[in-house]
Amino acid sequence: MNEVERVARFMSEHSLVLVTAESCTAGLIAATLADVPGAGSLLDCAFVTYAPESKTRCLGLDAALLRRCNLTSEAVARAMALGACRNSPASVAIANTGITDDTDDGIEPGTQCYAWLFRTGVADARPVVYTETRHFTGARNAIRQASARYALTRLPHYHQAWQAGEPPTAVMQAKEPAMTTKQQQPRPAASNDDTSRDAQKSHGDTQNRSKKDGHTSQVGSGQDQQSQRNRGAGARRS
Repeated sequence: MNEVERVARFMSEHSLVLVTAESCTAGLIAATLADVPGAGSLLDCAFVTYAPESKTRCLGLDAALLRRCNLTSEAVARAMALGACRNSPASVAIANTGITDDTDDGIEPGTQCYAWLFRTGVADARPVVYTETRHFTGARNAIRQASARYALTRLPHYHQAWQAGEPPTAVMQAKEPAMTTKQQQPRPAASNDDTSRDAQKSHGDTQNRSKKDGHTSQVGSGQDQQSQRNRGAGARRS
């Protein structure tokens, strides 16, 4: 059993259904999972939003966010995951954005940004979002394929963190498309927000090293976050 097959088994055991929002990987995350027999029960759909305009049109990203943050940023990946979740009943969303070559003077080739979103169901308007940046080397398509596999293989890690109620760290507080379920409650305004500076710092760090451990952020109030921790009490922390 290979690593992707192990992820598929994990998803089946935990009744997880995935939606992806993909830029650099251009559908490879979903396609890699779909290679596993029986993946039809694990995969809802994939949004391939390669062009910046498609991120706004298909996922509802705010144009101001795209102007404020580099497309290769955790803030954009996070907003993509939330946008995909808004358009799918899936319980898990994975988003990817990045570059494979030297198209951006400020970002090292092979930089990939991710977001993993978890929620209890469609009515959950307070999903938990974990973000991470990683650097890959190699040819263009080798980077894209490695990035897709990495996105999937990190899913169990962050699911376990979510189940354990791992407290979020407000590293990335960017404006994202609002969840649009009927049960949605107003989202409190974010505090201590300096997204542009944090996004730039995050990517500056990735130029010299890969991040093994990701950042987390959560939509919701402190009370919601305490509820998430209570739900995960007793579970093993990742």
